Amino acid sequence: MSASARLRSILLLATLALGCAHGRSAYPTAETDLALQRVVLYRNGIGYFERHGEVEGDALAIKVRKDQVDDLLKSLTVIDRSTGKAVSVSMPLDPESWASAALSTLAPGRGSLAEVLDGLRGTDVVLRTLEGRIHGRIVMVERIVNEPDPTARSMRAGLPAAEGPQQDHRVTLLAGDTMQTVRLSKIFGVVLRDGDLALQLNRRLDASAGEGMFQQVEVVVRLAGKRAHDLAVSYVVAAPMWKPTYRVVLPPQGKGKALLQGWAVVDNTSGEDWNDVVLSLTSGEPIAFRYDLHTPRTLERADLTEAGVARRAQVAVGETSFEEVPPPDEPMPEPEKVAEAELDDYDEGEGDMRKREESRAAKPSRPAKNKAKDRSGRYDAGPSTSTTAPVTPADKPADQPIDYEALRRSTLASARSKQIAGLTSFDLRERVTVPNGNSTMVAVLNQEVEGEQTFLYRPGGAGVGYEANPYRVVRFKNSTPFQLEPGPISIYSGDSFVGEGLSEAVGAGVSATLPFAVEPGILVSSSATYSGDQMQLLRIVRGVLEVETFARTTTTWRAKGPKSMGNFTVLVRHGKAGWNYELVDRPKGTEDLPDGYLVPVTVTKPGEEASVTVIEQTPSVTSLSIWDARSLGLLEGLVAQATLTPALRKQLQPIVELRQAIGRIDTEIDGLERQKVELDQRASETRANLEAIKKDPAASGLRAKLSKRLDEFSREGDRIGRRVVELNSQRLEKRIALEDLLQDLELEAPRAAAPK
Repeated sequence: MSASARLRSILLLATLALGCAHGRSAYPTAETDLALQRVVLYRNGIGYFERHGEVEGDALAIKVRKDQVDDLLKSLTVIDRSTGKAVSVSMPLDPESWASAALSTLAPGRGSLAEVLDGLRGTDVVLRTLEGRIHGRIVMVERIVNEPDPTARSMRAGLPAAEGPQQDHRVTLLAGDTMQTVRLSKIFGVVLRDGDLALQLNRRLDASAGEGMFQQVEVVVRLAGKRAHDLAVSYVVAAPMWKPTYRVVLPPQGKGKALLQGWAVVDNTSGEDWNDVVLSLTSGEPIAFRYDLHTPRTLERADLTEAGVARRAQVAVGETSFEEVPPPDEPMPEPEKVAEAELDDYDEGEGDMRKREESRAAKPSRPAKNKAKDRSGRYDAGPSTSTTAPVTPADKPADQPIDYEALRRSTLASARSKQIAGLTSFDLRERVTVPNGNSTMVAVLNQEVEGEQTFLYRPGGAGVGYEANPYRVVRFKNSTPFQLEPGPISIYSGDSFVGEGLSEAVGAGVSATLPFAVEPGILVSSSATYSGDQMQLLRIVRGVLEVETFARTTTTWRAKGPKSMGNFTVLVRHGKAGWNYELVDRPKGTEDLPDGYLVPVTVTKPGEEASVTVIEQTPSVTSLSIWDARSLGLLEGLVAQATLTPALRKQLQPIVELRQAIGRIDTEIDGLERQKVELDQRASETRANLEAIKKDPAASGLRAKLSKRLDEFSREGDRIGRRVVELNSQRLEKRIALEDLLQDLELEAPRAAAPK
């Protein structure tokens, strides 16, 4: 057998041995002599546990699984119902805080023998090798590649080396003043001569065996007095979330009283049986987190050593005095006597301590006594865990269908609810037993609610191939005092299962709509148009108009089904066109959603198409100058409003008239300027023609005609120029008058209805 193969065999045997040593079940979350009385499970991965019992003596020991000790320390409460007081809580430090950092390579899935040995530099070890034992302190572990081994048999026999790169490690040990090296492939055993290090290594392996599941920390609660204590202890630790599941039984007519039933699936992974406990299930969103309270923490502090060392006293020359100093009133005790007195006191105190320790050791310890006994000891969850009531053959004939009444009678839900800081708590009236490592289903809800069956269309349809088809849905109002947590809901109609859906959280008094099947017989279609730039005047401030503009989206939804379906209603889930869009002429029966609307489309004539139009618009505010061409129309519309007061109309009328006059002048000036441009162009063409025939003696008549036309163009241009100057003068006068009227004008325009 080769060295590497032999090493693999040894490591495999070591692995199997470790596996057998740790082949045990996990410790309970918390272990004590007090009986478990109450369990409260939450939906955020924690559980509240309450224990009662009697303890004799001045200490209560609670063994807590290491991975749960932080949660327990955050929430531990001890109440002595016999008027005693809890004095203190003590526990050992987390061994991880003082274990050697070199052992961190032993984390699950990490590390190798070479890394472990290299992390133990300076450690005194004995290496068992194929060539004998080597003793010394580990200096280093080096990785080597393709380095021939002169001691190998193949080298001595002159055989060719193996193909491919050959990798190994070289371990160097120091014994006294001698350093020795050995290849890692020749090592088959390591003996740690440092007992403390071996102890840390074993603890690290214990932690790695189950990441805390196989370790316990003993938490000791010191009690006042050595008499018997009637204790109630509570704490919060990690626990699986409880899982809800529901059933809705539709009314026979499709609308009316529906049956809402609910169960909770409870998982017990605490490591102990929950025997005959009071069980509560809490819904809501409480915040829970992990926080390490067990591991000691140290903070870096400033090192001021040099500041103290650097201080130097200045050398000064002594002086003598000729005046005699009187002796002190009381002589100082001799140092030797003081030391002896202090030593005598210390020895006497140590003797007293030693006597007390011997007396405590001689007195037998009394274990904690638990007088709170288990009520049943059975693994029977009782009526609250049963989903069906026992029925004898005489009570139920073999051919009776599983209909509304049968399902109502089958569930014995016995729970009361209460609100605690915004959370809903289901408190089961009957005690429950849940064995460790098992799940139990408890009934929490069995109540009639208002419900109906209808259709729901979502944009995109009901899936691939059903893009134009709606869902069949059940709608019900949660008239119970419970908040329904998210979970699956089975739907029954008549005497059979018809589908299932998934619910979000449904608060008390809130309506829920749950799709459970596809309806291919109904077709839904839509069309949409967009329009914008509709304007409404809001206010005028010194010649600036604040205007609200509207963008509008119009969507028409159509639904059609076969005649055989008769009259029906489809609820269309219409998403909002934007966060600031609002409905105009809200369709009758429309319901609000966080990001849209449920718009009913009712087919009243079987086989024919029905439609509903949804109009949404969004306002945005902009500013216009009084000289903007659009402002005149807004002012004229404001003056024409019937809701405008006579005083405002009187104030606005001259402004509108001046703005109209300026508008007419602007229109006339614009027309004249266009004429002037055209005349200039024709005059330029005429001059070019005259230049072309200037030297032609036969074109004298044509030159006279063109010259006369050019004079006419010039006279008309002069006339237009004079008129434009005149109009600009009039415009300036009217503009000054208008600006005077607008100087102190600030008014709010009456709000008219939004454009339709």
